[in-house]
Amino acid sequence: MSTIPTPGPAASRLAARAFMRDGHILSALEALHDALGDVFQLPLPGFQAVMMVGPEANKFVLTESRDTFLWRAEGDPVTRLLRQGILVTDGAQHDALRQVITPALHRSLFERFVHAMWWNTDRVTSQWRQGSRIDLLEEMRRIALLILTDTLFSDDFNPRLGPLWQDILRVIRYISPGPWLIWPTIPRLGYQQAIHRLDGYLYRLIAARRAQPEQGSDLLGGLIASGMSDGLIRDQLLTMFIAGHDTSTALLAWSLYLLMTHPDSLARAQAEIDAIVGKQPPAYTHVRQLSYLDRVIKETLRLYPPIHLGSRITATDVVFQDIPIPSGTRVLYSLYLTHRDKKYWTEPATFDPDRFSPERASFHPPYTFLPFGGGPRNCIGAAFAQVEAKIVLARLLQRHEFRYVGGRARPRMRATLEPCPGVFVEARRRS
Repeated sequence: MSTIPTPGPAASRLAARAFMRDGHILSALEALHDALGDVFQLPLPGFQAVMMVGPEANKFVLTESRDTFLWRAEGDPVTRLLRQGILVTDGAQHDALRQVITPALHRSLFERFVHAMWWNTDRVTSQWRQGSRIDLLEEMRRIALLILTDTLFSDDFNPRLGPLWQDILRVIRYISPGPWLIWPTIPRLGYQQAIHRLDGYLYRLIAARRAQPEQGSDLLGGLIASGMSDGLIRDQLLTMFIAGHDTSTALLAWSLYLLMTHPDSLARAQAEIDAIVGKQPPAYTHVRQLSYLDRVIKETLRLYPPIHLGSRITATDVVFQDIPIPSGTRVLYSLYLTHRDKKYWTEPATFDPDRFSPERASFHPPYTFLPFGGGPRNCIGAAFAQVEAKIVLARLLQRHEFRYVGGRARPRMRATLEPCPGVFVEARRRS
């Protein structure tokens, strides 16, 4: 048996230099991965975790030994926020929740969802002034929130965007990495008020639907029809509300950043949209035809997967690659590092959508590209998110010209991986 490699002085210096060079901790983790291999210890004060990287690690955690790992970590803010939400439950409880939620995200509904996707995109962009400077990270959050509440809750969230905007951002910060990792009992002042206001919105939705159950067969209707209590329904709605919109926000913002900073790719994507979609709103039939835009989205997900890190707790003692990992250990598996591993990707830091062309896609070994996780607990909204990204990007590029006026964006680890400080552009309507 081997022991888990721990960073020594040399590896720690490499990690520190990488952090200073790039300004984000992910570069430091890349340096530790290069120095220590696919399994190593993160010896932070009060936060002892084992990092695992690569296709073998992903397969081990997500499929081969998944029953020996727990998603739920009782002390984590995400568990306190989502309570019994599908994202933080295990075993039979998770499977039962998944069975209730899945029909609301079935592909048979996507044709109807597409209208909501481009229509809500237009609602947001109609507020843009010609030539105005905007942050596409913020604007994509608005679009994603309106789409999610329209399609899954049958609710027009637009009047609540302003009143609840800061509460939403605050709740996202509540579950983002921070000092609580090494100081679990740190006072978290002010967050409960934001959570209370979001809960109020969700409980009012539940009460209104119970009063008029014939209103729709969406996610909210399915949860009520299942016989769940209001509290358990709240947990699922809040899970979808936060996780569903925040992942789409990150994907859309990074896609636009990469297109803005790679003019040849932007021109190619826009030409494809013009040729296939024309001047009419994008339709579900266009989704499969927009092949280059699909490659752009996949390459964005490779470089900047919104959920870039998975966290599990070992339920029993496990052994991976002759390394024993005791029960109760927090295990982190890094999709970000796997997606950029030189062993599996040529020039991994380069934006190259054509690496996902039919001629080259077959060279990606299994479990090296997992933007939505893998195995039986892969992201329940993966198909929805990919259609949404394609429709929203197609509509934006169909109707607008963008001039990038920001600097270099670096990844920021919040609930998802965001471009920091934002994606700043000047936007004009295409003639």
